[in-house]
Formats: sequence, C-alpha cells, structure tokens
Amino acid sequence: MTELGPVAWPPAPIRTERLVLREPEARDRAAVIELLASPEVGTYLGGPRPRAELEHAMPGAPNRRPGLFIVDLDGAMIGQITLTKETGHIRQAAGKAELGYLFLPEAWGRGYAAEAGAAALDWFTDAFPGEPVVLATQTANVPSMRLAAKLGFIEVERFEAYGAEQWFGMWSPVTQSG
Repeated sequence: MTELGPVAWPPAPIRTERLVLREPEARDRAAVIELLASPEVGTYLGGPRPRAELEHAMPGAPNRRPGLFIVDLDGAMIGQITLTKETGHIRQAAGKAELGYLFLPEAWGRGYAAEAGAAALDWFTDAFPGEPVVLATQTANVPSMRLAAKLGFIEVERFEAYGAEQWFGMWSPVTQSG
C-alpha cells in the first residue's frame, strides 16, 4: 500500500454521533491483536493470523500509517477503517483509493461500520475532491456486500481471486451528492 498523497496525516479525529475515527495509539494494541486473530473476522480474509505471530510482530503500539483510522467507541477500539492507494493486490484496484473495514465481532450488527465508513468517505471527499473509491469483498461475505451498498458503492464486476468469487464496487462523491 502506498501513501495517500499530499494530504496531511493524521487528520484531526473525526467525530460522528457515536464514534471517533482516530490514529492508532498504544492502548489499541490488545484490540488490534484480537481483531486480526479473530476466526470470525478472518473468515473471508484467508483465516485468522496466529496470536503469537501478532504479539511478536507488534511489541508496542500498532503501526500508524496514512489512511488507517481506528474506530473508537467510548474510548475503546472496536474496529478499523482503511483508505489506501492500492498497488495492485487486485488488478482492478491498482492505483485507486480503496476502502477497507474490519470490526470486532461484538461490534457487528449495530451500524458502527456504516457510520464509520460514511465518516471516512466524507473525510476522503474533502481531502480528494472528485476522486472515486473502490472496494472488493468476497461475494460469500454477504454482510460486507450489504455494507458496501449502504455506503453507496455500485457493483462494477465480479471476478475470481484468492480462490473465491470477489465483488468489486466503486463509490463516487459525484454520484453521492447528486
């Protein structure tokens, strides 16, 4: 993944009705490890990562990088949103801004991902006026496809990658405002 470009990072925390999107802090380490080691979260991502590997790879605070927002509810991390310029892990996303999201299972089904995703897309629109955003998810991940639709992503194509059918969508600030 590459830098977002000439945007100042990190931005001021983004506040929604219930959430704060902010940069990672040392207090997020345990939750990030839990997120990446979760069998439920890893279902459509090639499986969970081994906890011992994560503990070793992250001896301190989670890495800060442009485009990574920690989603905070009442002072605790419940997930993360990423907006990155992709280098081509999926051909269709190469060079485009791609939205990603991961949430702890206990946060699922409460609208947090939609609220955080909409806030991140609003920030992106201000930082990069007129630039579209793409998203890819497995078609088997029905909740992720529902979230993409709720956020305004339009299906562009389906294709095979990583041994599964993928859904690829695009979001454009022009179509969202009109």
